[in-house]
Amino acid sequence: MNAKAEAKETRFDLLRWLVVAALVVVGVVGNQYFAAEPILYRVLALLVVAVVAGVVALQTTKGQAFFALLKEARVEIRKVVWPTRQETTQTTLIVVAVVLVMALLLWGLDSLLGWIVSLIVG
Repeated sequence: MNAKAEAKETRFDLLRWLVVAALVVVGVVGNQYFAAEPILYRVLALLVVAVVAGVVALQTTKGQAFFALLKEARVEIRKVVWPTRQETTQTTLIVVAVVLVMALLLWGLDSLLGWIVSLIVG
């Protein structure tokens, strides 16, 4: 019985995804069709269509899973220990110094190889 419930849910999910796709098509075509209208009205209409499509998409199994993923990601971001300003500045300066040293080394190597090749070629 559970498999039947999931099968029906999958059919409804497919129908909901088709509605979402239709809303996206309506938004794109409508934006093109009403190109002469002021941009404000078109943006507001697209936002309304996008919100409706988002609400319909959240009613699907994958939409609910995606929303749960977003919630979990937000919780994990709150757990992150962000570096202080001093740590960020020091790390940035180290990266800049290493990049400059590597640039000088590569420039020197390129010049040396170019000089050797010019001696060989003539």
